[in-house]
Amino acid sequence: MNLRALVPFTSRSNATRPEAGAFGTLHREIDRLFDDFTRGLGVGTPMTNNVLPNIDVTETDKQIVITAELPGLERKDVDVTLEDNILTIRGEKKIETEPKDDKTKNVHVSERAYGVFYRMLELPTGIDPSTVQATMSKGVLKVTIPKPAQSETKKIDVKEAA
Repeated sequence: MNLRALVPFTSRSNATRPEAGAFGTLHREIDRLFDDFTRGLGVGTPMTNNVLPNIDVTETDKQIVITAELPGLERKDVDVTLEDNILTIRGEKKIETEPKDDKTKNVHVSERAYGVFYRMLELPTGIDPSTVQATMSKGVLKVTIPKPAQSETKKIDVKEAA
């Protein structure tokens, strides 16, 4: 199976224009490392932290299963789409707000991540979007994708021309 992850966009990146080629990949990796480094130093606000979920991709003869950890999210916060063999998992983790009466609250440390995220995966060709199923339980999204039937190789006899 040729399954490869595409650009894991976050709300801070330019999701409408991913860079192409090897330098684009290098550029994204350097940006990710810089974000990880600055997050460790406590630089930035909660909206700039990385919300990118961790995923597992497993495969059997009949299906592909993608699981994504989405702690703190509910079904209504997550969208899963399949278009042109690209599976997109999009979600948004919103800042939890409390009633307006607590105006004296001071935040001393905020390490939790909030914002919009995208995970895009290229799937094999021929997948029927109507057969894809997605379920979510306890902050874990599970997407089950039945594999398309493999075309069989048929030997064609070569006959003498008349």
